[in-house]
Amino acid sequence: MNPALLKTISDLKSINIPEDRKKTLQPLIDFIQHKHWNNQPIRLNFICTHNSRRSHLSQIWSQALAYHFGLQNIVCYSGGTEATAVYSSVIKTLKQQGFNDHKLSDGSNAIYAMKYAVNEPGIIAFSKTYDHSFNPNTEFAAIMTCSQADAGCPFIAGAEKRIPITFEDPKAFDDTPLELEKYQERSLQIASELHHVFSKISSNED
Repeated sequence: MNPALLKTISDLKSINIPEDRKKTLQPLIDFIQHKHWNNQPIRLNFICTHNSRRSHLSQIWSQALAYHFGLQNIVCYSGGTEATAVYSSVIKTLKQQGFNDHKLSDGSNAIYAMKYAVNEPGIIAFSKTYDHSFNPNTEFAAIMTCSQADAGCPFIAGAEKRIPITFEDPKAFDDTPLELEKYQERSLQIASELHHVFSKISSNED
């Protein structure tokens, strides 16, 4: 993995996760563990309203941390209830935390490949609806990363399991002096909680 990213991951262990958040994360741990023990593909689709901030942070960190913990059968996706664009501070934040970015297209909805390791494929990031053809349409967990999408989408077609794990929106700090600081803070919260999730996955069933 990228050395700067490994340093960020190492530092995640110092971030305290409250017990109530651990309870919120447990259904995701259970979903991944069951699939892993049964040698089944694990598809995680992180869903937010605009697929511009929290859902992308969650998708990208989840894929990188699955690799970090040696879980080979996990593919992570993201989507929204509507498509907009990946917000620029998301890319800036991930670069500062150790990812390498490659801009694959320009335009109002640019496409990025975020690399966590030199010899591994980039994680494709662009804004799309959760049911876009780029995403799985069956046999996936729908992880709701914002309360608005969770409330507005009571049913996600094709999802095996729906898991609400919501985060505060850093958008509230856009165009303020605190913008990058708050994006970094939210990114590290998401990363630390997903680190907790993947650290709990065991290879052998007791």
